[in-house]
Amino acid sequence: MMSIFYITTPIYYPNAPPHIGHAYTTVFADVLARYHRLIGDEVFFMTGNDEHGLKLQRAAEKKGVHPKQFVDEMADVYKKYWELLDISYDYFIRTTDDYHEKVVKTAIQKLYDKGLVYKASYAGWYCVDCEKFYSPGEYIEINGKPHCPIHKKPLEWLEEETYYFKLSEFEDFIIDVLKNKDIVYPRSYALEVLGKVEKEGLRDVSIARPKERVWWGIEVPFDKNYTVYVWFDALLNYISGIGYLEDMDRFNKYWPNVHHVIGKDILWFHTVVWFSILKALDIELPKKLLVHAFLINRGLKIGKSAGNVIAIEDLIDRYQDSDGVRYILMRVFNMDKDVDVSTELFDSIYNSELADTLGNLVRRIGVLAKKKLGGIVYKREVDKELSTSIVETLNKYNEYMEAYDVSRAIQVVMDLLRKANAYVNLTRPWEKMDPGKELYSLLETIRASTTMLYPIIPKAASKVSKAFGYRIGNPSEYVIGEIERYNIVDAPILFRKIKQ
Repeated sequence: MMSIFYITTPIYYPNAPPHIGHAYTTVFADVLARYHRLIGDEVFFMTGNDEHGLKLQRAAEKKGVHPKQFVDEMADVYKKYWELLDISYDYFIRTTDDYHEKVVKTAIQKLYDKGLVYKASYAGWYCVDCEKFYSPGEYIEINGKPHCPIHKKPLEWLEEETYYFKLSEFEDFIIDVLKNKDIVYPRSYALEVLGKVEKEGLRDVSIARPKERVWWGIEVPFDKNYTVYVWFDALLNYISGIGYLEDMDRFNKYWPNVHHVIGKDILWFHTVVWFSILKALDIELPKKLLVHAFLINRGLKIGKSAGNVIAIEDLIDRYQDSDGVRYILMRVFNMDKDVDVSTELFDSIYNSELADTLGNLVRRIGVLAKKKLGGIVYKREVDKELSTSIVETLNKYNEYMEAYDVSRAIQVVMDLLRKANAYVNLTRPWEKMDPGKELYSLLETIRASTTMLYPIIPKAASKVSKAFGYRIGNPSEYVIGEIERYNIVDAPILFRKIKQ
């Protein structure tokens, strides 16, 4: 039965082009979107850019251009990168869009009218890169000076009047949600936030900035001297992008099925702050918040500020196209644990699994079918062991994908392909006059495998299906032996091995 599946990435801060860290999150969301389309769901996949705030204001000033010109240019840059990675988003939202600004002004006004927003002075340590104040115990000290725990940069001391959101009023609500609702996945992240809330309580949070300091933002409707804090502005994209206020039928269709994909560094904002804002606005909480761990390079989380960025274009150049990069990122994908990455690790995965296990099998079977049977392989009985493995793999794959465990889903498909390679070596079809049974069994295994791998490597899977004459279908409705005749028109080389 068809379901609605609404999936979002965080909207990215476009002060510089996206890198491997952005790709890690976005490809994961794309794989889930493609999988759900494949099984017949109606999917809406949204990504976009977070275009206000001090960091962008400063980046534009540094370049000598107006922030709007700067973010317009960067929106094109991000779209280009997502095209390079074959990201199949349905909508690219920008927080400078008029309808989004309307939602932000309406939301903050509603909170103000409810008595949940008040004016007070603030003094504290601030990270421009995070756009966040850090309390004692939250920041780290380097040479006796407060530094951001994420970016390892010195914090700035700020004293100013601001508007606060009464986050403290939602403490019991947040504790109940984190304890009893199955929203945050994996559950360990909910427990992590719960522990912090129970230990420290909830403090009210600033949701505005003085315009004299941060003029590049959405004006606070009840006080023209302030702009809306960038995090409050950004979080609301998830509702504005599907028609909140503008098209409530559309909003009500998609919102109950929303799946937010985020990295663990923005967990607090997406649980405590976002859930409280939604409650205050009388909007249901998200269906799922899918949280992943970090990619680590040279001992630090990969990021622009850490200076250990791996460029997307370098990855695409090295692994020849988007499929190679997508596969590698999803093969190492981990929601629970940080993953230490290196060129050596990536090369090893690419060569052994894509070039050898999958690519070599497809090439060998294509060549054999053309050479031995003129490219026409009629239906035969599928080898019992391979048939059993196909069914088991499809069941495990669907189970893992439904549980958002893309890496394990890939691993079971690779195990199936290894069995197929072993079957080739065991049966030696090149020595037979009529290797029809063996080749049909192998083609059925390849069809099942490429169907399952399609959300991860769509170009390669489509190339094989076209060359071997079958259609990529719904993996949960796969029927062994339903192809009466394979018509092999090509034996494609999918992935060329790279020198390590």
